[in-house]
Amino acid sequence: MNAVTDLSRIPLIRRAASNADCEEAAALVRRVLAEHGLAPDGDGGADLVDLERGYWSRGGRFDVLCDGAGRVVGTVGLRPLDASRIELRRMSLAPEWRRQGHGRALLEHALAEARRLGFARVELETSSALGPAIALYRSFGFTPVTQDRCGTACDQAFALDLR
Repeated sequence: MNAVTDLSRIPLIRRAASNADCEEAAALVRRVLAEHGLAPDGDGGADLVDLERGYWSRGGRFDVLCDGAGRVVGTVGLRPLDASRIELRRMSLAPEWRRQGHGRALLEHALAEARRLGFARVELETSSALGPAIALYRSFGFTPVTQDRCGTACDQAFALDLR
């Protein structure tokens, strides 16, 4: 058995994040960006310094995926852009947990939450360096859109109409 096979047998727990998760969530996001040669946002990830203010107080949410020891191994955030649109942000998964359906499960959860919160459209920005993530988004029906506000690490934008 290899390490990936062993990991696939360990249940992961998805839960709502709080500010107690900021440091671990930010470290994971930075690790994933660095793995792909991408720089952090120009604001240094200000939304990850205070998850409650950056997501929850705006009517969004931020969730973490934790391993059996409670370590954050995945993240996904939803932050409202306006009354009908919400942005999918910070969808990250530690390399050792990829290719096991966890990314798909995080995205399914985020889309269900966006619907539950009453949003009509989910938008996201990403980098062409993240080919598997782009393939996942496309498999859910996300289509490319023109975006004026792409962040420093992003060169592509996608949207999905929920209604």
